[in-house]
Amino acid sequence: MKTSTKVILVFMISQLVILLLSPFGYQFGVLDLMTALGGVTMAFVGSGLTLLAIIVLAVIGLIKKQPLDKGALIIASVMALVPIVFMLPQLQKGSSVPPIHDITTNPMDPPSFLDVVERRVHAMNDLEYGDAERTAEDMAALQAEFYPNVDTLILPMTVQVAVSVAEEVVSEMGLELVGVNADEGRLEATATTFWFGFKDDLVVRVRAEGDQAIIDLRSVSRVGQSDLGVNAARIETFLGLFLERSNLK
Repeated sequence: MKTSTKVILVFMISQLVILLLSPFGYQFGVLDLMTALGGVTMAFVGSGLTLLAIIVLAVIGLIKKQPLDKGALIIASVMALVPIVFMLPQLQKGSSVPPIHDITTNPMDPPSFLDVVERRVHAMNDLEYGDAERTAEDMAALQAEFYPNVDTLILPMTVQVAVSVAEEVVSEMGLELVGVNADEGRLEATATTFWFGFKDDLVVRVRAEGDQAIIDLRSVSRVGQSDLGVNAARIETFLGLFLERSNLK
């Protein structure tokens, strides 16, 4: 029984190592995306199997009244919960949002990128709004249904002031500023995730209409069919912070 417990503990340690190394392996170019995702999935499944094995082992021990290494089993159980706690919210989020990765406040006239284009040469996703499966109208309908708060801002300020505020917000959000042109009313930035190093690109477009500034945004993932809602969340965060910075909330 103690031997089985040690096997479970060693197996679970290996799953944690896989869970930690797979994302960083992709981020630093050691692993391709599918291999890295496969590693994370394997760690998730392995953790579930470990918990099941621990339960079976405990039941057998109680029935046969055999001694158990309770300390090792508890440690293995806690370790098995780590990949599950890490992955389960992502899986739940993925099932609750549409499988899209290009979000904008203005689906009928999405802001265009300029400065980040050359950085996306090897990106899996292009910058065309809409894809082979969904037209621009389909994308707009999905946004309206799932992300109703992603909408254009119209505020009484100049284009230059709006771009300046946008630059402050981007800095506060921890994004990498790629390019800014106050005269053209454009700002571009990139967000990078911690684990996999996935990159999403953000563009802010400001246009004047009378004494008001019309502020539109677009956030696009470089890889992945679904963004798990992060692009919409990023735009919503930007809009909220922009209003706070403008003292107009």
